[in-house]
Amino acid sequence: MRDSYDVCGCFPTGRHYAGIADKLSAFVNVQGLCSYFSASGDWREAKLAVIDLETTGLSPDTDRVIEVGIAFFDQGALSSRRNWLINPGIPVPPEARAVHQINDDELATAPFFGEVFSEICEFLRDSIPVAYNASFDFSFLKAEINRLSSGAARPSSLPIPLQPQTVWIDPLVWAREIHANEKSKKLVDVCSRLGIELKEAHRAAGDAEATGKVLFALAPQMPITYGDLIRLQKQYAARQELDLAGWRKRRA
Repeated sequence: MRDSYDVCGCFPTGRHYAGIADKLSAFVNVQGLCSYFSASGDWREAKLAVIDLETTGLSPDTDRVIEVGIAFFDQGALSSRRNWLINPGIPVPPEARAVHQINDDELATAPFFGEVFSEICEFLRDSIPVAYNASFDFSFLKAEINRLSSGAARPSSLPIPLQPQTVWIDPLVWAREIHANEKSKKLVDVCSRLGIELKEAHRAAGDAEATGKVLFALAPQMPITYGDLIRLQKQYAARQELDLAGWRKRRA
């Protein structure tokens, strides 16, 4: 998992007031939902799969996944964790190793991504996906999936959480709104502000568990229904990206 640059722009109120948006959007058809959970349902009662990756670097085109962690939450409580070390087939650069402390010797006997992908798919199949800075994790998973051949390593159909149209719940987007006046939105700093212990920072399962706990700590200031959560998140994320583009232009 990697945190992207923190954007200072925020929704005019800086907060979401539960109930107002719910009434306004009662009849809106929201795209990107997992079809097995109702748009009008309370997402906090769903089974959530919080996903985190460790990688050899920041580019999904040239770097590789070396660890996949999933923390499962049922009705707001951590129910289980899964973790896979992945042999990337390339050396881990020193700068990446300095972050997550995963070395080449550890990975030498680990399975390749294609050898565990079917198992990962089965674990994700009936869950709503969550990730902190979700575009990072999804882009790496997409790249790894695209590298698989059409053989046994690649399932005939992807589970809904891994299909391109599915929108993952992203606590980073909500932290930028709810903690708009705070300088850092990095997971470790958000955890600190919320009093959430992060024991295994920069290891996939540890970061995934902490991400889930952050999500539920922010939940009282987020929409209740699954449909409104995704609808508003897409709006906030689009505006945050515009703010980031403006910041980059001013820095150029």
